[in-house]
Amino acid sequence: MSVIPDFRNQGVWLRLLLAANGLMLAVALAGNRSLARLPAEIAELAALVEPVLLLSLALLFLLAPWLQRQPGWRAFPFIVLLSVLVMTGMDTLFAWLLGGTAGWRAPLSAGLGTALLLGWFNLRARAQEPALAEARLAALTARIRPHFFFNSLNAVLGVMREDPRRAELALEELGELFRALMRDNRELMPLSDEIALARKYLDIEKLRLGERLQVRWEIDDCPPDTLALPLLLQPLLENAVYHGIEPALETGEIRVHISATRSGVHIEIDNPLLPTKEHRNGNRMALDNLRERLMLFYDLEARLECGEKAGRYCVCVDLPLRRPDRGVA
Repeated sequence: MSVIPDFRNQGVWLRLLLAANGLMLAVALAGNRSLARLPAEIAELAALVEPVLLLSLALLFLLAPWLQRQPGWRAFPFIVLLSVLVMTGMDTLFAWLLGGTAGWRAPLSAGLGTALLLGWFNLRARAQEPALAEARLAALTARIRPHFFFNSLNAVLGVMREDPRRAELALEELGELFRALMRDNRELMPLSDEIALARKYLDIEKLRLGERLQVRWEIDDCPPDTLALPLLLQPLLENAVYHGIEPALETGEIRVHISATRSGVHIEIDNPLLPTKEHRNGNRMALDNLRERLMLFYDLEARLECGEKAGRYCVCVDLPLRRPDRGVA
């Protein structure tokens, strides 16, 4: 089955613009008989191709939610037909303005070029499937460090006699956490679910670390219904606990800030910065894994940055806005 790209993704637009202009230059070079005429021929071709390309992309942007809901066998010919019709209309308009006649070569070229580009996107998506599967496996095997599981069980045993209800609740939270880790995280999930899962994780760590772990939530401006990468917050919080709270003897605070931006969601998680080399090296592997997953799910629309900020270690993630009623490629 054909895979239709998300025409609201900035990375898709960039690749389409570059590929279409590359095809245009190739056509110009193939039909050129004099180098002196080449610039003029490229300009003439661009005057026809660029409006068609931009208009087609604008229409596909508007139709993107509908296209994502269609099977590939229906969406693929629809997009090709759309490009042919747009090119036919533009070619007819140019012929009328310039006093010429519209031909069949330009619409045919537009249809063939569109089919070629869609085929390339389809092959690219299929080539990424093994990498996406590997990233899901890495997310599953590296999300929870083994020491967390054993330390959590020891913490539950420690309060079982004093507070049986709290121990029972901790076991339920631990079960929910591992259930989330074991499910097939192929689809984006509501950010509110990610926050709930992160709270369960921190409650378990709070049971083990006690007052040494303080958490400040700044989520009043968070859009809870937006769709986010599964297992996004928990590994970042695990890093913050493991590198910023656990090795320290005094109380430390983790700050979680989530807010809506003009084009998406901004997430900041920071923790005390300990002057040890292990802190930086330990974070790098988990952050590289998360950066790869963001690229696979969001292409160029997501951003991850990390580093020292005001004496603390800060991780910033920017996500594009995704709603449940909109498909994602």
